[in-house]
Amino acid sequence: MIQTMSRTTLYVPGDRSDRFNKALHSGADAIICDLEDAVAEAHKADARAAVNEWLRANSGVPAWIRVNNRTGLLNDDAEMVRSLVADGIGFAGVVVPKANLEACSLDFGGCAVMALIESAHGVAKIYEIAALTAVVRLALGEADLAADMAMEPGPDAAEMWPVRTRVVVASAGCGLMAPCGPVHTDLNDQQGLVTSSESLRRHGFAGRSIIHPKQVEPVNSAFTPSAEAVAAAEAVVMAYDNALKQGQAALIVDGKFIDSAVVRQARALLARAGH
Repeated sequence: MIQTMSRTTLYVPGDRSDRFNKALHSGADAIICDLEDAVAEAHKADARAAVNEWLRANSGVPAWIRVNNRTGLLNDDAEMVRSLVADGIGFAGVVVPKANLEACSLDFGGCAVMALIESAHGVAKIYEIAALTAVVRLALGEADLAADMAMEPGPDAAEMWPVRTRVVVASAGCGLMAPCGPVHTDLNDQQGLVTSSESLRRHGFAGRSIIHPKQVEPVNSAFTPSAEAVAAAEAVVMAYDNALKQGQAALIVDGKFIDSAVVRQARALLARAGH
């Protein structure tokens, strides 16, 4: 399976095969072919068939499949996924919505699982979910979560931060990829998209899901270290490496204290920048 640290994962309705290639070339790091909320009940089987056909014709694309976490539909979706894996078709993995232990433990043929935390149960069981062998990343779905918990988030979604922090801690504690943040549903609020994305990055998220191609560039930029930040991180690493050669484990550069913890942060930033 294809595993990437995506800044942007763009949702595409599974019954809109005409949009798959457009989404793939939108600049998003990965796409999510959605069999769940974006597809009407009457079109579920058609969506499954469309995603199956497209992936078989485009093996190796960075595409996730969001399955339905409901009895019957989940089994049918999982069977399709297992068939793709058995036939050697490359794709990123499966997104399990309303993630719970049972669904995330289902046999998906050995492919990677992104667990979408969007229920009180998912929050309560998050450490157990994150510890499952197949789970490689956690993601956060705040619309369903707010409804499930009778919450009324304000414009800055400050009410969601206790859960967001829990997602970050569970990811780091279980050695997963840094988590995928929630969608920004107001397509006309570009400034809010940028501001919230930068806040998510500072708090330990590595990207977020998006619902429209026009959100790709702002989100990618928010989660990509600036040239200035990269240069500063490189200077920290170089100074520390030189200090180690001289038998020093800590030093001060331009009035700033540098030790192994600071260097870890610098190396992590460089890794996000692809250095």
